[in-house]
Amino acid sequence: MASRQPAQRAVRAAGTAPRGGVFRFFIEVIAELRRTTWPSRQEATRLSILVLIVAAFFGVFLGAIDYGFGRLAEYLIGA
Repeated sequence: MASRQPAQRAVRAAGTAPRGGVFRFFIEVIAELRRTTWPSRQEATRLSILVLIVAAFFGVFLGAIDYGFGRLAEYLIGA
């Protein structure tokens, strides 16, 4: 396995290592969140409903597959 130290030294030498600590991190997070394009309430509601429908569909689908394999296993074992 290759050592990671030379790569870390190269990053530090290039001056791209993170500096400023936790306070700077949160300031940058807030700045990034302000630049984010947020969806409208209508779009967020529509997409949330779509996610719930898709999740319910796949839940039922995987449940049916599980039930089918369970029944098949019972048949093959003879329980």
